[in-house]
Amino acid sequence: MNDHQIDLFEGQFEVPLGMAYNSYVIRDEKIAVMDTVDQNFGDEWLANLKREIGDAKVDYLVVQHMEPDHSACIAQFAKAYPEAKIVSQLLSFNMMKGYFGTDYADRRVVVKEGDTLDLGKHRLAFVAAPFVHWPEVFVSYDLTDRILFSADGFGKFGANDAVDPEGWDCEARRYYFGIVGKFGDKVQALLKKAAGLEIATICPLHGPVLATPEEIAHAVAQYATWSSYGVESEGVCVAYTSVYGHTREAALKFAEALKAKGCPKVAVADLARDDMYETIEDGFRYGRLVLATTTYNGAVFPKMEEYVRHLLRRNYQGRKIGLIENGTWAPLAAKGLKELFAGAKDISFCDTVVTIRGALDAASEAQLGKLADEILA
Repeated sequence: MNDHQIDLFEGQFEVPLGMAYNSYVIRDEKIAVMDTVDQNFGDEWLANLKREIGDAKVDYLVVQHMEPDHSACIAQFAKAYPEAKIVSQLLSFNMMKGYFGTDYADRRVVVKEGDTLDLGKHRLAFVAAPFVHWPEVFVSYDLTDRILFSADGFGKFGANDAVDPEGWDCEARRYYFGIVGKFGDKVQALLKKAAGLEIATICPLHGPVLATPEEIAHAVAQYATWSSYGVESEGVCVAYTSVYGHTREAALKFAEALKAKGCPKVAVADLARDDMYETIEDGFRYGRLVLATTTYNGAVFPKMEEYVRHLLRRNYQGRKIGLIENGTWAPLAAKGLKELFAGAKDISFCDTVVTIRGALDAASEAQLGKLADEILA
């Protein structure tokens, strides 16, 4: 299902290219449907299923993930196919009771890691994937055709009928760090399990099917970097907030200084106006981060504090940070930012802190150049 009506995914992420909700059907001696879709597409989804299988009986609905964009049509499916068994983990059935008022005790098949489901030629093996990104998630591996049904793993923003000019990486990265970023250790655990499987195809619940060895190898490598909080690209993310334009001027001059010194990529963002989650993505993508902000109510400007807390909630770590603060009478933003990062793992700060008292002058401009040298060292 390709959703072009949605404005915010999960009530917060802008999705200008829409959103895809993927469901799959395995036709064998027994027919299995893999997950459902968002509630706004239930009738269309069932019509598509009918078109694919005709009047054949569906034997199983496999529910890998109970988030409503994938599970909202369980009750509608159960009514349309009253003889079908519902296959999921026990925790998922407990969640179903909360959503639908029933845990389908009369037709459920409870599975756990290591269990398999025989469909005839095809056999599904179930692998637990807790907190990728809900606690009940599992993925399914078709032992016959070597297909990994990866739930939310390897998903991306964007409808499948929309052309993404930036390819897979950008919206897959924003999706990962926006939604799954906190649970890097859980993703690492799943990648270790997947490393023991020969995978010919990855079928996620969002975004395109990954069907070539090159696509799969690239996606797995990206997930390995993202989930280990490694540096993906050489460059600097410069994130700023500005009230009257002086801190903005400093941030832009600093970005130009970085470019002049040969920095391969400088990503600049106004945290009050640009997509916050795009900047979160860039904060993780690059190994260096520079924060430029005003002092506000004796502390860090709210939009900057919001950004930092987003990073920290996603286990931001292993990065070098430079600070530019502005304060007409009492510049305290740098002190507040260092306090915010106090509990973060393996964070280092540049010795130079650029302090502006209102507007840039010769001394603070010289400090910008010094900070540029330090952040690139």
